[in-house]
Amino acid sequence: MARSALHAALAMSLLGWSGAAAAANGEPGQWTNGQRLFALQVQPVFAAKCVACHGDDPADLGGAFDLSSRAGLLTGGESGDPAIVPGDHGAGSLYDLLKWEDGYGMPPKETDALTEAQRWAVRDWIDAGAPWPDAATVEAIREAHAPGVTVPTSGGLSKDWTERRYDPADLWAYQPIDDPPIPPTPEGFAAPADSADAFLNASLSEAGLAPAPRADRRTLIRRATFDLTGLPPTPEEITAFLTDDRDDRAAFAAVVDRLLASPHFGERFASNWLDVVRYADSAGFANDFERPNAWRYRDYVVRSFNDDKPFDRFLTEQIAGDELVDSGRLEANSPEGIDALLAVGFLRMGPWEHTGMSVAKITRQQFLDDVTDTVGQTFLAQPLQCAKCHDHKFDPIPTRDYYAIQAAFATTQFADRPVPFHPEEAAEFAGEPEYLRQRLEEARAIQRRIAAKKEAAKKWYADRGLKYGNLNQKREEGAPPEEIAPEELELTVAEYGLERVAKKMLQRHGWELDRYKPMAFSVYSGASPPMKPVFAAMPLPKDRTKGTIAASAILTGGDPFSPGTPVEPGVLSAALLSVSPESEDPVPADVTGRRTALAGWLTDPANPLPARVYANRVWQWLFGRGLAANANNFGGGGATPSHPELLDHLATRLVRGEWKTKPLVRALMLSDAYARASLHPDPAAVAEADPTGSLLAAARPRRLTAEELRDAMLAFTGELNPAIGGAPVRPEIEPEVALQPRQIMGSFAPAWQPNPSPDQRHRRTLYTLKLRGLRDPLLETFNAPAPDAPCEMRETSTIAPQALALMNGRSTYLRALAAADAVLATDPDADEAAVESLFRRAFGRPATDAEREACVSHWHAMTTRHASLHFDPVRPPTEVVRIAVEENTGERFSYVEKLEQAADFEPDLGPDEADARTRGLAEVALVLLNANEFLYVE
Repeated sequence: MARSALHAALAMSLLGWSGAAAAANGEPGQWTNGQRLFALQVQPVFAAKCVACHGDDPADLGGAFDLSSRAGLLTGGESGDPAIVPGDHGAGSLYDLLKWEDGYGMPPKETDALTEAQRWAVRDWIDAGAPWPDAATVEAIREAHAPGVTVPTSGGLSKDWTERRYDPADLWAYQPIDDPPIPPTPEGFAAPADSADAFLNASLSEAGLAPAPRADRRTLIRRATFDLTGLPPTPEEITAFLTDDRDDRAAFAAVVDRLLASPHFGERFASNWLDVVRYADSAGFANDFERPNAWRYRDYVVRSFNDDKPFDRFLTEQIAGDELVDSGRLEANSPEGIDALLAVGFLRMGPWEHTGMSVAKITRQQFLDDVTDTVGQTFLAQPLQCAKCHDHKFDPIPTRDYYAIQAAFATTQFADRPVPFHPEEAAEFAGEPEYLRQRLEEARAIQRRIAAKKEAAKKWYADRGLKYGNLNQKREEGAPPEEIAPEELELTVAEYGLERVAKKMLQRHGWELDRYKPMAFSVYSGASPPMKPVFAAMPLPKDRTKGTIAASAILTGGDPFSPGTPVEPGVLSAALLSVSPESEDPVPADVTGRRTALAGWLTDPANPLPARVYANRVWQWLFGRGLAANANNFGGGGATPSHPELLDHLATRLVRGEWKTKPLVRALMLSDAYARASLHPDPAAVAEADPTGSLLAAARPRRLTAEELRDAMLAFTGELNPAIGGAPVRPEIEPEVALQPRQIMGSFAPAWQPNPSPDQRHRRTLYTLKLRGLRDPLLETFNAPAPDAPCEMRETSTIAPQALALMNGRSTYLRALAAADAVLATDPDADEAAVESLFRRAFGRPATDAEREACVSHWHAMTTRHASLHFDPVRPPTEVVRIAVEENTGERFSYVEKLEQAADFEPDLGPDEADARTRGLAEVALVLLNANEFLYVE
């Protein structure tokens, strides 16, 4: 179906369905209410909820009960009693089962139970005589009376699904983007600062609400600086804004322009994006191997936002950057080519591993399922995994489309490609590689000791003309004691265990050395090579055609061992574009170019989804919640937009503005809506007219994200290292977590060793090593998302561990102590000035007289208390004892894991090194770090 024909078909489907159906079928007078109930409600419920077990397979009927015919209902199942008695819903067993009372019912899963409206439909149908009209009548009734509209797609697995009707309200995302007219300014409203305000003001006026006044300058600069950089404004930046004698709008525009030009803008927006694409520095699963070069993708994202790379280009690079290089469209060693080869790390970012116990077909399918769904959520706001095993239950996404999109990735293969460092990449690694080399040498030394012992045993047997074997083998052979080597030549349980530990160390740390090499976590298009266990980098093959090219097919039940109908590479057919390979812009079936074509479809201005999706994300990143609240789900299971015309207006501006992010961000930052105060003059009216806050009568306060919180604490102390980019760093985390025995296949994962240098430990949280199997407890406590699936929006919970972490956590206390020390270094004897400095650092404002007096009093009291306290130095351990079970013997053994970086560790200022006066002031600083004014952005 060509694009124009599909547009026409969908337009007719959405606009003319009711009249056309009536004209085509008429309305025969003999149709009873019971027949209508059956055709429109009862049979669809039976088909969706019941006949899979009770009718699809006559040879395998659950409980011998057939729900595919009226006769089956009248006969009943194994009990011999009828399931229904026409005219009396209470006489048969069916209706009682559907009610799900007393903890039992049908369908057998309570989560699949019928809704009240569905149960009532079945009840009323039985009471109406349980008519069962023939298929032609059912179809005619549905044509005439079924609510909703049909949607042309590539076709479902059944005729019923293909002809299913949808509520038009649930199809909003599939409609062409329409640039609506700017609403006029309502009476009593000021002229809008931006066209976006016009849409919001119209909604406010309709709800009878006036907007909150403009926030004060101090509030605005803190809000804007966190939203655009993820950092607090410095006291100097606040003073400059407060004293700017230009009018409020002009002065704030200058602040926004400065923040957009800051390299920290890319860091903040990259943090937003990395949530969506499930970024991590390790693979997860049983081994959780580190991905040494994943950090280069993270820095690519930072660089792209700082450079204001057009989003259509950003998307294309992440879907098909390697194909752009390999086809010759980009020079491999150019900055653009380097970016393109780094960008496709997006495709591999999900959890994945292939071990000696893995089944290649299964692990391959895990990747294909992950990338298909992630592309759907990230760029289309469609969770495609819902169509993996069956046609989508709510949205017009047939299983055929799921596997057609997946086929675009069927020739995508993993490779860790040699890619030069980008001119803007931070490629200096201090002494980090040396620590890994120390660990590798330790593992080799273990192997040498064990090998020497084995050789000595072999020599003992050879000298006596005996066959070599270990103790267990000799005993199984029944060898006499004089033909068994002395015990001192036999490997001990610990040595057998250490042999395995050393092997795993060489695997892990040898691979991790690649972190410091110019390599990219990347892909290529080609045949699938034979799969081997992946314990090291996967090189780019010399011959990319060597291997197999699996034919893509619909997998029955999602099972890779049950291929069904073959499919060709394709796209989402309901999105008003290509439906079949014969259409004007198909995805080719060639080995290369599939992803390039898919990216072209995604960035086609006629595609209504990606522009809406990205415009909605930008809005969410600035206003806390998207215009469509479920940023990864624009389907029937997600929320409809609060302002659909505004969303289309923003999507139109995005595309007309060459898909650039910064102009759209700047416009929204300078809108009236963004600058509103968070307190409304009439909160009762707002609560009544807009309980969800979607009309934005006032700004939404928000808590700092976990990363912002840690970065803000480091900025508060002056310890923050603001360097951009580079290999991951390791801050201090809770020792119980850092040193825990983290089990992996055959051994333990290495302990978390913080970087020896404070300069490295105090980098921004964006740059910390992000392991799937070892989460930083502080970040996890404050709702940092797990990187196993796309995160559309962070949760903000309020739980007791958060208060405990902030008030009692060692990390927070060290930040308070560092702040106190920094303040007293400037003027050690001025109490009020010290408190004033802490307030300006923490809140960006001076303390009130009452606050200053209370804090000085608390400081003095705490100084007195601390004068009687003694603190011992706290240093990281130099080793940790691991206790394990040797796999061959089942016996326990222990070994020492050396923590070599501890010898070079430069500690932060600790309480053992600070005097009582400094520690007393630290108690004041700790209070400020726990204040809502520090933790929240108004």
